[in-house]
Amino acid sequence: MTEKPAVIYMIAGVTAVGKSKISMQLAAKNRCEIVSCDSVAVYKGMDVGSAKPSVRDRQQVVHHGIDLVEVRDVFSVADYQAYAKEVVEQIKGRNVSVLVAGGSGFYLQSFLSPVVDDIEVPREIREEIEQIFTNDHLGGIVARLNELNPDGLGTLDTLNPRRVMRGLERCIASGKTILQLKDEFDAKPKAFPEFEKKVLWLDRRNEDLENRISNRTEGMLKEGIVGETEQLLRAGIEGNAPASNAIGYRQCIAFLKGKLRKDQLLEEINKSTRQLVSKQRKWFRKYLGQEARLVLDQGIELDDSNQLNWVRHS
Repeated sequence: MTEKPAVIYMIAGVTAVGKSKISMQLAAKNRCEIVSCDSVAVYKGMDVGSAKPSVRDRQQVVHHGIDLVEVRDVFSVADYQAYAKEVVEQIKGRNVSVLVAGGSGFYLQSFLSPVVDDIEVPREIREEIEQIFTNDHLGGIVARLNELNPDGLGTLDTLNPRRVMRGLERCIASGKTILQLKDEFDAKPKAFPEFEKKVLWLDRRNEDLENRISNRTEGMLKEGIVGETEQLLRAGIEGNAPASNAIGYRQCIAFLKGKLRKDQLLEEINKSTRQLVSKQRKWFRKYLGQEARLVLDQGIELDDSNQLNWVRHS
């Protein structure tokens, strides 16, 4: 990472691919600070399920974007982008490289395009929507959205609680429809225009990734994600839909409430992780491009950034 122009390097990757290890290798050898791009790692106490870097790793390489808020507090993409802008400027001022690492699509998009949820939503609106979600679940949120959007919801993923709730928040707070908000978004300038972005997204062959997903889930259970979830329930995680729906924690909450048997836990987490990987691959292909995909072989070591075929993101 020897270029003089301002560059943001981005290592994206599907869940369980091994991006944390590779990011550490790159950062340690190339004088980088890592900006985590993980929508679960921002929450304090959600450690096991997000595979946060160890204390030793954080001592070796500076990490940002971890343990930012309490689990009961919603942290939006707009919050993340504002935080990222401040951190990137600080890193640039120290004359070291910025390495963004993670797999959360909306967070990654914060570095590539305008932020979507930049509308200020009053607390009372959020509380109203959280109450709808508590009483009527996802179906109640979608029904309310349909009432406010007679012309349709465009490409909004109505199976995703986070996106649906955020969509309803934005409609109520702005007094506009989803399609009107999209038109406004499309007219906005790009994010971080003063930086060149160089990206790679990591993947593995299906059989290899399946094994890694299973090992990851087994490790989470051994490391105590169930006990961690009990603590998070006491800390108010159920009042925060994005946090309580995170893979691993959602299943543990169901188990602790008697809605899932212990012998179902591992497979339910594995199944949800596989579904997430499928969505991640689609997102990476669409927004980062197939040419930025790097398929890893077992045992591969990537620690020299100058040997990687970074793809410039326009």
